[in-house]
Amino acid sequence: MPVSTPPTDHTAPVPTIVVVGHGMVGQRFLEALADRGLTATSGTARVVVLCEEPRAAYDRVQLTSYFTGRTPDELSLAEPDFMDRHGFELRLGDPAESVDRETRTVTARSGETFTYDTLVLATGSYPFVPPVPGKDAAGCFVYRTIEDLLAIEEYARTATTGAVVGGGLLGLEAAGALKGLGLDTHVVEFAPRLMPVQVDEGGGAALLRTIESMGLTVHAGVGTQEVTAGEDGAVTGMALSDGSSLATDLVVFSAGVRPRDQLARDCGLAVGPRGGIIVDEECRTSDPAVFAIGECALAADGRVYGLVAPGYEMAQTAAEVITGGTAAFTGADLSTKLKLLGVDVASFGDAHGTAEGCLDVVYADSRTGVYKKLVIGRDGTLLGGVLVGDAEQYGTLRPMTGTVLPVAPEQLVLPAGAGGPVTLGPSALPDDAVICSCHNVTKGSICEHTTLSEVKKCTKAGTGCGSCVKVIGQLLPQSQDKGLCGCFSHMRSELYEIVRTLGITSYAELLDSHGREAARGGDGCEICKPTVGSIIASLAPTLGASGYVLDGEQAALQDTNDHFLANLQRNGSYSIVPRIPGGEITPEKLIVIGEVARDFGLYTKITGGQRIDMFGARVDQLPLIWTRLVDAGFESGHAYGKSLRTVKSCVGRTWCRYGVQDSVRMAIDLELRYRGLRSPHKLKSAVSGCARECAEARGKDFGIIATAGGWNLYVGGNGGAEPRHADLLAQDLSDAELVRLIDRFLMFYIRTADRLERTSTWLDRIQGGLDHVRDVVVHDSLGLCAELERMMADHVAGYRDEWAETINDPERLRRFVTFVNAPDAPDPSVQFVPERDQVKPDLEILAGPVLAVRTLEGTSSR
Repeated sequence: MPVSTPPTDHTAPVPTIVVVGHGMVGQRFLEALADRGLTATSGTARVVVLCEEPRAAYDRVQLTSYFTGRTPDELSLAEPDFMDRHGFELRLGDPAESVDRETRTVTARSGETFTYDTLVLATGSYPFVPPVPGKDAAGCFVYRTIEDLLAIEEYARTATTGAVVGGGLLGLEAAGALKGLGLDTHVVEFAPRLMPVQVDEGGGAALLRTIESMGLTVHAGVGTQEVTAGEDGAVTGMALSDGSSLATDLVVFSAGVRPRDQLARDCGLAVGPRGGIIVDEECRTSDPAVFAIGECALAADGRVYGLVAPGYEMAQTAAEVITGGTAAFTGADLSTKLKLLGVDVASFGDAHGTAEGCLDVVYADSRTGVYKKLVIGRDGTLLGGVLVGDAEQYGTLRPMTGTVLPVAPEQLVLPAGAGGPVTLGPSALPDDAVICSCHNVTKGSICEHTTLSEVKKCTKAGTGCGSCVKVIGQLLPQSQDKGLCGCFSHMRSELYEIVRTLGITSYAELLDSHGREAARGGDGCEICKPTVGSIIASLAPTLGASGYVLDGEQAALQDTNDHFLANLQRNGSYSIVPRIPGGEITPEKLIVIGEVARDFGLYTKITGGQRIDMFGARVDQLPLIWTRLVDAGFESGHAYGKSLRTVKSCVGRTWCRYGVQDSVRMAIDLELRYRGLRSPHKLKSAVSGCARECAEARGKDFGIIATAGGWNLYVGGNGGAEPRHADLLAQDLSDAELVRLIDRFLMFYIRTADRLERTSTWLDRIQGGLDHVRDVVVHDSLGLCAELERMMADHVAGYRDEWAETINDPERLRRFVTFVNAPDAPDPSVQFVPERDQVKPDLEILAGPVLAVRTLEGTSSR
């Protein structure tokens, strides 16, 4: 029954609201009640929540992040004191078994009966498992709850191959999880393409190429006929509809969901012919005292919504109506953006172009896996779109659906250098544009606030899938203070010029002379200390200062990794990465690495940068290991520093019949030239011997591709979380021209980039972009090239190997101990256990809040 006014007599009976289900939508409904003051602590209502799962509501959208380290506690949606604070009665593991509408009671599995004035069904959905023979065999799972994931994780320990039935959103997430668990992974999709609901044929093809390049096998256009099992009842394989078979140890069914409406059916509520509890625009069922919200409901527009954003809107609507207000849910935006297996995928509006007379504007690059399509109406109205591989503009394009674009649509899909891209800023959006579709928050509502934390707290925008956070940040007032941190009002590039021009070689001197007034004489902060340390290190040869980063004051400025010239790992041990220029190594050096790893019990792995990484060294072992490696001709690979990491190469024309230049020689020359070069962020490079691009040069900060006439130089690329292809800076260069341009480019980047800014971000940010950089480093428009070349020459001449410098100086060796007061004592917490004929960290022995150990039940032992 609606409740409009809190009773003044707190001893009088208050209405009881029973909520069946405590998933994401159920939790959002409780928050909406609390926002409206309908709680037990306010004396306005008793709220009972019956939850089937053994844990409170958690973020199913981010469910797969469990496999990347997030604990169930970290996935929780409810603040720890939320239920107690509002007096909500949460019954975990005690779902509703039956509803008696005549007596208005709900009976839980425990046998306890609750009388209600208002009943809210938020039972969600259940995974659909195709009725194929063998579906219940041991090793068959669904992918819906944390308990499902725990079971999959445990079973996968003894499996080698996994198959996912279903290539939709959740199916691909499940496939990524199986791959992350080390299984050879297959995806079986009945439709002719992946994600058939969200993307069209072109988008599906781009997604397929990218996913297959990751080592997954996709079987599209076939169905599962049978799951076969061995004599022990465990899965051994699958029979497919095209007559083929697939050997697998584990099967995950992710073939869609169905509304959980059985409770409603049993008590006589109206349901749709294909399922779903029928509700009106107020989310009321056929019984006015019963509401249904989320995936269990068949909305007034005849649709069952399987996304969280519509569920949140329904929760808000029901809460408003129950508290005596007016609200209606008539439908919702089905736009979605997510990252599947590291690939950005987004669709919005009329993604499949079903509107009469609409036109498609398409850009497709099969080599990079990028596909962009905008659906445009006859009058230029943006109707929808599909973005695969690059969904950067989703946050702006989706709110503009239904409006005429202010620029030609092709400018929004073409890459730089081909007529685009044009970035539409948030200023182009109207105030009523919905920025956060998860919580239905408009631009106008966001602009009423000044900080992201305030926006999240007051509107909940940015707390759902997170795809709107970047646009929210652009809408908020921008600070006029561009200073590096609270200690310096200058940007990094300005501090670089101050240090270079005035010859400052001390952080303390720089802080006292150019820091903010309140910071002078202080110790600085964790932002500016490593930044200034990097500036001084990069300028050391020019300034005549020591280039050794652990000398004197410099040591206190370094990040954790630089502090010990090695990468700190999760159990307190360190990794060692010797430089292997161009990826070329002799058998003798390979043997030395093997012997060192064997003698010190290190875990070894070949990296993507064509080097060999050795994990598991204690601090006190580092100099001993370096000594062995240096004696064999190795030096530091600087994997720990913001500096050049590697210059990859293919084998080039020396061995490959397609090669047109000696890529290995060039890679070695470049890596030896730029080794140890300190920069705002790490630097990676690669040299490909022909246009087939086997070294993936266009995914690097500076990449070189051989041509019949010389070398093409590409800049500003990177992989990682936000991949970007490098742009062509110059072409058909001779060896000398290539090196000269790289010298200039790197020194100009080091001179002008912000703190922790990759070349890709810098190139997009710097005024004038690529054209400006080309003018400066190719055409010398600022007259800086001679100086840039001279500074690089200083670096090359002044380079010293940090490992050799350390082991040859007894004073410098003194820092490499675990305990200062017991230098010979090893760290007892650094222990290992065997795995796959090597070792891995033994995390079970660690205690304290720094490194939580996840148990099978998903809890954290501290």
